[in-house]
Amino acid sequence: MTIPLPPLPPAADDAYRPGGRSLADIVDREHRALLGLAEQVTDPQLAAERRREVADVLTAAVSRHLSAEEQYLFPAARAAVPESAELVDREIEADAALLTALKGLSGADDAALADVADRVRRHVSRVAALVAPLREVASDAELIRLGNRWEIAEEAAPSRPHPGTPATPPWNKIVEPAVGVLDKVRDVVTGRRTRLSDLKPPPGH
Repeated sequence: MTIPLPPLPPAADDAYRPGGRSLADIVDREHRALLGLAEQVTDPQLAAERRREVADVLTAAVSRHLSAEEQYLFPAARAAVPESAELVDREIEADAALLTALKGLSGADDAALADVADRVRRHVSRVAALVAPLREVASDAELIRLGNRWEIAEEAAPSRPHPGTPATPPWNKIVEPAVGVLDKVRDVVTGRRTRLSDLKPPPGH
């Protein structure tokens, strides 16, 4: 089993454990956050302005998440768990459809938001089926090294949906950071909220 990662330093051995968080743990944590945002954005009691803010953060979070996923999780799953290749191919198609749905969001359209929320929930369920076998066959060190690269990729990733960009290495690792720079400039200029920490607590909390 070989996971596509840069080689360890020559002095490293099987006991080497890099610092950082496991990719599997990062994915689990982010999935919980995405499910929470999906729940919020479809709350009928949510004020329209608040719904738009949550939708912006959900859009940015999903865009970053899918970018990192396609750069590191999917190639690792293909390499370490060859029988997952068909699931990966289907998930890449589903990711493109989710990004397209996010791109089509306008205002606080209840039907569009409900569709996106449902796609997010299905994404979480499907990707969990990819992470579980990867967690079993990859070493702790490999998962941590993948997690470190995932976090770097997310920092550079687009914060807006771009369903037409490449979804597989090496081109996604080149194109996505370049698109991400442009997205970040637009976010600053427009004051768009893109992170959970940007969301102010709702009234009464």
